Amino acid sequence: MQKPAMGFANILAMCFGFFGIQIGFALQTGHFSRVFETLGADMGALPILWIAAPLTGLIVQPIIGYMSDRTWTGLGRRRPYFFWGAILTTLGLFVMPQSSALWMAAGMLWIIDSSLNITMEPFRAFVGDMLPERQRTTGFAAQSFFIGAGGTLGSALPWMMANWFGFDAASADGGLPMNIKMTFYVGAALLFTAVMITVFSTKEYSPEELDAYEAAEARARGVSEADLAPRPPAPSIGLWRTVGVVFLTAGLTFAALVYGQGWDQQLYVLGGGFAVFGLLQLIAAMLKARGGQQGAFSEIMEDMFRLPRTMRQLAIVQFFSWFAMFSMWIYLNRGVISHHYGDIIPLTPEYERAADWIGLLNSVYFAVAALVAFAIPVLAAATSRKIAHAVCLLIGAVGFSSFIWLPSGEVLWLSMIGVGIVWASILSMPYSILSNALPADKMGIYMGIFNFFIVIPQLVAASLLGLLVTQLLGGEPIYALGLGAASFVCAAIATLFVTDVGDESRRETSAAAPIPAS
Repeated sequence: MQKPAMGFANILAMCFGFFGIQIGFALQTGHFSRVFETLGADMGALPILWIAAPLTGLIVQPIIGYMSDRTWTGLGRRRPYFFWGAILTTLGLFVMPQSSALWMAAGMLWIIDSSLNITMEPFRAFVGDMLPERQRTTGFAAQSFFIGAGGTLGSALPWMMANWFGFDAASADGGLPMNIKMTFYVGAALLFTAVMITVFSTKEYSPEELDAYEAAEARARGVSEADLAPRPPAPSIGLWRTVGVVFLTAGLTFAALVYGQGWDQQLYVLGGGFAVFGLLQLIAAMLKARGGQQGAFSEIMEDMFRLPRTMRQLAIVQFFSWFAMFSMWIYLNRGVISHHYGDIIPLTPEYERAADWIGLLNSVYFAVAALVAFAIPVLAAATSRKIAHAVCLLIGAVGFSSFIWLPSGEVLWLSMIGVGIVWASILSMPYSILSNALPADKMGIYMGIFNFFIVIPQLVAASLLGLLVTQLLGGEPIYALGLGAASFVCAAIATLFVTDVGDESRRETSAAAPIPAS
């Protein structure tokens, strides 16, 4: 008894919502820094303003994952979160271009990112729920395709609004140009439509059906359900207390050093992160000592200590991969303008033209990601998922470094080819590897916890990149992309040490298969 294979058209319908979600993320990553700069933010303040995005993901995704594992309504298990998250995101995107002050824009970033995370998080678990193991790489590749397609459109919308539809690309009153405002309005409508297509065109397996499928898969392999996705034992109260005290002490000590030495204030984010993590462990220990009923908080804290081996190994890969991507999202606009176009300031016609070109460049890497999305599984089948992902990470390193040494901004579309290839792989290969190492009844919560290893490098980047650029890189933001290239190399090396349960199972099956008679 296995999950039935899903037709390719059904897989595309199941993943189509990601087209809309990525339009939302493309508006966020490609144009929010522009909104901040228009409202008066200086270059050094950009990382701390961007702290909202990873923080909301850190909080929202494990909670939504926990809740979606336990949800069953008329819309199903995951789809209610697609539905309500899309409504909230759409409303936020309509309000964002009306921001009249920097604090308002920063607040809208929190709201929009929270809503996007509510919509997006269950999509990863959705593929694990609905597809048999042999089709999951294709499912995540389909998500990568729609992410690339949505990112292409979302990044190109400002240029399209100005050049195809005649909306003014210059600011008349010191605010956002009309083409940018229209970009947000059109993007919001497209996001809502795409997500609703997935919500109303796809049905879900019930929790009982999923349990039956996992039990059948375990029997087919001759193992127990627990052995199918083994996890370390639950942490003791003493371990929670020890970890809590260590992290709380380290965080407070570091924050005191930042204050006493007069270091960059963005470093408070690191100290605060350590301290909060330690405090959460102490709260979990206290709740467990009281013997209270296991709730969402306690279960999430416990599961963080019980990560499957493959997930722990992938955490290192994700850290370096997303540190690199965040460096580009923060500094691509300012870095390319200052390095390739000279010292031009926001709100001038020269700046607006350069910024529109960079938005178009972003659409190139999304388009490349869409084009290569289904080629990466072919490479993985010919080699392995680990090798395919490592190769793509190295290609990404070349793409990032070329932002520095290519001779002019007009040829940076060549850089974006490498960025697009690595982006497609980042969005599919780690999840394809991970989904085979997770228990079905915890697919949502572990996909949410896996987001920690996307969020933490972004918090580190938001804390350190401003300091590194101003103090060590001579105030040249383009060199932040060089740091990103080095980070991709580290991720590629770490990928080679990941245990891929799915690849190991295929090798065992192949080795055990009889040799056909000639």
